[in-house]
Amino acid sequence: MSLSLNQWTTRRWSVAEAVDGCVRHELAAVGLWREKVAEQGLAETVRLVREAGLRVSSLCRGGFLTGSGPPGEEDRRAFARALDDNRRAIDEAAELAAACLVMVVGGLPGVRPGEPLPASSVSHEPAADGSAPGPPGFSRDLAGARERVAEALEVLAPYAGERGVRLALEPLHPIYCPDRAVLSTLGQALDLCLAHPPEQVGVVVDTFHVWWDPRLFDDLARAGGRIASYQVCDYLHPLPADALLGRGMMGDGVIDFGPITRAVTGAGYTGDVEVEIFNADVWAADPDEVVATMKARYAALVPVG
Repeated sequence: MSLSLNQWTTRRWSVAEAVDGCVRHELAAVGLWREKVAEQGLAETVRLVREAGLRVSSLCRGGFLTGSGPPGEEDRRAFARALDDNRRAIDEAAELAAACLVMVVGGLPGVRPGEPLPASSVSHEPAADGSAPGPPGFSRDLAGARERVAEALEVLAPYAGERGVRLALEPLHPIYCPDRAVLSTLGQALDLCLAHPPEQVGVVVDTFHVWWDPRLFDDLARAGGRIASYQVCDYLHPLPADALLGRGMMGDGVIDFGPITRAVTGAGYTGDVEVEIFNADVWAADPDEVVATMKARYAALVPVG
């Protein structure tokens, strides 16, 4: 395995700056984000990466497949739009020769990431005319949301396979289940994979999201060739007010990386290891210092042996 910089760790850097930074710091791979690629331009990003001799360890992100609210015409239109956007993401990943397209599958339909619940969802009182209250602005059907992800994969997995792209389902910590990912464990993600060839659908093992899971090592043992990406960062305690920014540099939190890494390699994974950190202090720091620290912490804490 070799170290890769997920460019969200150095969020201030453009694609061009991240590519240059990887070259300066002697990294062989970079994980890219679609927003940054769009700013740089896809063709220019492809050129920069190829001329630098870098691998693209992942493209982030596809997903958000669960719909926009309760069943209805607008929800169906939103699902169709999501499929179209994911087809575009697959095409981008193919152009970049990315090792995988990371799939953050989406939360409960109609719950927007980081936003309060729709106002119409808080009233349970009958309407003034005595009729039942209208439907909430979101759906509480968690099982149905997971079924929607499976339905989307039936469409997207063959499309990805035709283009040589591997979809990588990322389970997120349960605190993100309402608004970002109805897949909360590696086991859930693996179970969804089984309906598709391993070269079409795999999983992301992100230490921030899975370290707590009592079944983690059993699921890693059965993952085998399904691991498409291994991402590392630490879980800070206490979490900040914005839990999305609770990722820390390895060694700054509670995760024991050695056993997880041994289990990942034991499952046969030999790909790149991305450091992906969402943290306001890390983003505010000098990106070159961040990468230097990242390399040192990785070498000390993450590899096997």
